[in-house]
Amino acid sequence: MEQMTFVSHHHVSELFHNKFIVVLGDSIQRSVYKDLVLLLQEEKYLNLAQLKRKGEMSFEQDCLVEGGCLSLLHNGTEYREVRQYQSAHHLVRFYFVTRIFSDYMESIFNDFRHGLKPDLVIVNSCVWDISRYGLKWGENYKENLSRFFEELNEILPIESLVIWNLTMPLAETIKGGFLVPEISDRAANLRHDVIEANFYSGALANAYKMDVLDLHFHFRFSLHHRIKDGVHWNALAHRRITTLLTLHVADAWGVKLPLNSNARIPVAYQLPAQQIVQRHEAHPPRNNFCPNPARVNGFMNFEAIPPAYWYEDEAFYGSSFHHDPLPYGCSHCPEPSNTHCAACYDWTRPHVMRNRHVRHHYKPYTYHRPGQHFSNDYFYHKVDF
Repeated sequence: MEQMTFVSHHHVSELFHNKFIVVLGDSIQRSVYKDLVLLLQEEKYLNLAQLKRKGEMSFEQDCLVEGGCLSLLHNGTEYREVRQYQSAHHLVRFYFVTRIFSDYMESIFNDFRHGLKPDLVIVNSCVWDISRYGLKWGENYKENLSRFFEELNEILPIESLVIWNLTMPLAETIKGGFLVPEISDRAANLRHDVIEANFYSGALANAYKMDVLDLHFHFRFSLHHRIKDGVHWNALAHRRITTLLTLHVADAWGVKLPLNSNARIPVAYQLPAQQIVQRHEAHPPRNNFCPNPARVNGFMNFEAIPPAYWYEDEAFYGSSFHHDPLPYGCSHCPEPSNTHCAACYDWTRPHVMRNRHVRHHYKPYTYHRPGQHFSNDYFYHKVDF
């Protein structure tokens, strides 16, 4: 039975040992933070309630530092939520932001200036920026991106790794907390605006020598893992994001990290094999992305996606997105196939931009960190390790 390939709890825990990770962004980035926090502790997946919940006092032994239910839960641009997970050898912090550069972002930069410098920053801000701050968002967004990247480069040491996540595909019909009634008429155009914004942000991040992870590209044929609101994604998608981020970081730090080919997929995400075969027969293959139904064997995985889902947005994506087919077969697989084993799959795709300077894997913390149970004001003091 073919399984999805993910990084394991053991490898993630070892790679981020004694590392300070900061995640910046919207609700999708919050789920990126949550999946990482969960995987640092055990081999489990997020459930639907954990994906939907925001501003809770505690999630899997983390703590709410600021905003959320400590103040008022709302869907305005002034909503704040700062979370932090701390264990004996890991420190992960999340800031909810609705704009890539603002007075609030300046306050976050002050945390970096006067406190610990993060080893890894995972950041994205797009959908709120292009939907909630006026119709002519282009120039403001590019200007704010430039100010953000420039100031971040000044604050962080050269050893810090910054990964800019490109925004994932939106559906034609969307619902979401950011989509207040005043801008509901713009919902149909947002998926097009996201592609344009991704082009700007990816090019600028690359120009400022940031790493870029193109999640829009990676998930363009995985739209069945997007939930009903057309914006957010399920637990398997977020574990795939964690895998892509972890492998990217390992590559940047010069660490060889194998995939976990024995990952157990929750029953909720399995599809009967007969149903997949029926869909395959109803939608004959049209290019080299066609999976081998005999090897899918009941799983809707990312290496073999039922053709029924490939062309959900074909008119929108166009033929230009049908490029770079996966290699046909490999020395590790017993027969030619477009599905891949963990050993032969090349995760360092050309669509992931690489930074131009070499980073050295290092261990900045030399002292034992205090216990994880602390008061909210402890967040603002420097932690001795």
